[in-house]
Amino acid sequence: MANFSVVPGAVVSAILGDSHKDVLRIVAETYVAHEQGQSVNPDSYFLRFPEKPDARVIALPSYLGGNVDTIGLKWIASFPDNIRQGLPRASATLLLNDYATGYPLACLEAASISASRTAASAAVAAAELLPSDEPVRVSFIGAGVIARTILDYLDAHGVRVADVLVHDLDAASAGHLTAHADARLGVPTATGSLAEALTRDLVVFATTAATPYVSGDTPLRPGQVVLNVSLRDLEPELLLKTNNVVDDVDHCLKAHTSPHLAEQLTGNRDFIDGTLGALLQGQVSLDPAKATVFSPFGLGILDLAVGHHILAEARRRGTAVDIPDFIGETTRW
Repeated sequence: MANFSVVPGAVVSAILGDSHKDVLRIVAETYVAHEQGQSVNPDSYFLRFPEKPDARVIALPSYLGGNVDTIGLKWIASFPDNIRQGLPRASATLLLNDYATGYPLACLEAASISASRTAASAAVAAAELLPSDEPVRVSFIGAGVIARTILDYLDAHGVRVADVLVHDLDAASAGHLTAHADARLGVPTATGSLAEALTRDLVVFATTAATPYVSGDTPLRPGQVVLNVSLRDLEPELLLKTNNVVDDVDHCLKAHTSPHLAEQLTGNRDFIDGTLGALLQGQVSLDPAKATVFSPFGLGILDLAVGHHILAEARRRGTAVDIPDFIGETTRW
């Protein structure tokens, strides 16, 4: 029986730092595998606290077959007040279990895994949805860790960027992202208003908004792509005027996301055009006269697949911490 391994955050970050292409490939393959029925991805479970209404901890259990053939559970906390103390908003761990026996295999620090799989998902969708390979004008609404990671993955995936505009209510955060964009991409960068940001070719929402604030009357043009990563910024009426692609229909249309509100408004799901997995297989037709919104709820199988890769790579590099006696009893008697 293999040892139980712990993969600390520094090791995870080191592997992710030079694995952008691998993560992009893994995320795309995982979406296709999910579309083909090779996964089990039940609802996420939310733990909330009466005295901390903005805080939550979410459990994302999953199983992914194929070459991964592993069980996983991401346990991720979001405590927005941490930012006031100079701490990251999110922290997470990922537990992997062997599918043959159910025995635990490893525990990985997973905040960076979560950010990377989210960013890779956005980049894969953007590359698939943008109408041409010409350089695009990009805006980021919300300038935290997720936005910065999405920018990195857009670059790694070959999305050509003409310039970057950042809008954030926190001027310091906006400044950090513009500096990062300038250093990473070497293109013109600036901060601007929400109205300016909404005019760009590729609009990335990466906020902590709990309720919609972008009006349903907002003009979006044909071919414009909106990455609705934070899920709750757009009034539902706006989605009824666009093409809509999600990662998983059942998952995305819950928890008062903008697509969920659109379902409640209309009483149906007819406004959904398809999933990213189906789009990657050429099975989704979109109206070229409309803008397209991609809304990813975030599937646990993505964390599982990326974590499976990181565990294998950490063991190959000798940077995983093995605990040989973690499992107490290994025989029936």
